[in-house]
This record gives sequence, structure tokens and C-alpha cells, in this order.
Amino acid sequence: MRGDIVGDTLPKPANGVVDLEAPYRAHDAATVPVVIHQSSPNSPSIGKALLIIDENPAPVAAELTFGDAMHPIDMEIRVRVNQYSNVRVVADTADGPVMAGRFVKASGGCSAPATKSPELAMSQMGQIRAKHFTPGVEKSTNRREAQIMIRHPNYSGLQRDQVTQLFISAHFVNFIEVRQGEDTLFTIEGGISLSENPVIRFQYTDNGADDLIIRAEDTDGNEWEKTILKDRQS
Repeated sequence: MRGDIVGDTLPKPANGVVDLEAPYRAHDAATVPVVIHQSSPNSPSIGKALLIIDENPAPVAAELTFGDAMHPIDMEIRVRVNQYSNVRVVADTADGPVMAGRFVKASGGCSAPATKSPELAMSQMGQIRAKHFTPGVEKSTNRREAQIMIRHPNYSGLQRDQVTQLFISAHFVNFIEVRQGEDTLFTIEGGISLSENPVIRFQYTDNGADDLIIRAEDTDGNEWEKTILKDRQS
């Protein structure tokens, strides 16, 4: 699998360059919180990273890129875990790729039924919300913390309609971009392993722009974009 995902390169142990945090035993296999975290502003800069769930039908859960304002990385993404698996982050640094991870006990996440009926899920699809938090350090620095949520059923292709028992065709968010003003904070190229109604919580350095711009695309060609003032919840 390593050859298919990272080629011949052997990632080095992260050894504190970046950490991955996840519950050892997940409460809900369909929404497992995974945190990619760097502990210090002096940590090496990361421009790209892969989030990998070894035992999922599509192991690469997300391909991430980070703008300068995301350093040091502190991001939480909710994912599906299909069976007991190692969950890893492989991050590119100036000295080559490094890898961190942990083992997660969870099963059935990729085939778990959606929480809403298909009709209701489709009627709300594409709604984007965001909110800001107030980290304890915000008063002394320009670091901020925000969370975005995109309503989308993110059908994996492995779920069944609870009435007809037929498989629901795969239909999921495959691209997310978040900017502050003209500067890109991060992008995510996702697959079936992102949870229903994707939620991303992250910290970033404020560049003085008034708003966040969130753009999402899905596999059916739908596109949504929303501009949200940083000091207003939406």
C-alpha cells in the first residue's frame, strides 16, 4: 500500500514534528475525530499531508494543503473508520516526509446508515456554517480558532437505503477550500472516508481580512461558496 500512496519514499517517524491524535476506541465509527497537531511555532513547516486509514476501502481519507497562516498545524477532521485500523498522517517537510499515527478500534463506519432520510439530506445539501472560538492565547497573539460544517450526506457507496435495501450510489464532497480574504488557509481533497456533514476545526493566524470564504465541490459537480464575517457566527 505504501508504494501506491507515497511511492518508493519511506517516511521517517515524525518524532514530534507532527502528531496525530484519535480515540483508541471510537464512540461512533462514522464520526471519528482525528487531530493533526504541531506543538510549537518552531516546528517545521508543512505544506502538504495525507490522512490515511489503512483498512478503509479507500485508504486515503484526505489530501491536505496548508497555507502559511496555518502554521503550526492544529486541525481536527471527522472521518469514517470501517474496521480496526491504523490511522496515519504523512506530512511533507523540507527534510522529506514524516509519519505519525495511532491504532483506532472502530468498525462499520463506511457502511453506517445516514442519520437523515435521503430526501431531507438532499434538501439541506450545501448549507455551510462557521463559527469562531476564543482560545486562551488570542488576547496576546493573532491566532484564532474556527470551525466549519458543510451539510452533505457524503454517501460512500456502501450504505443501503433503509426502505428499499438497495445500495445508495456514492456521492460525496471531494474538495474543500477555506480562505481568509485572498489568502488560502487550506484545501482538502476528500473521499468516502470523510464523515457525513463534514466538520473541520482549525487554528490559523489572522491576516487582518474581514471574512472567511468557504468553497466546496462534490462528485456530482455541485459547487457551493459562502463568505462569513470572522466576528459573526453563521
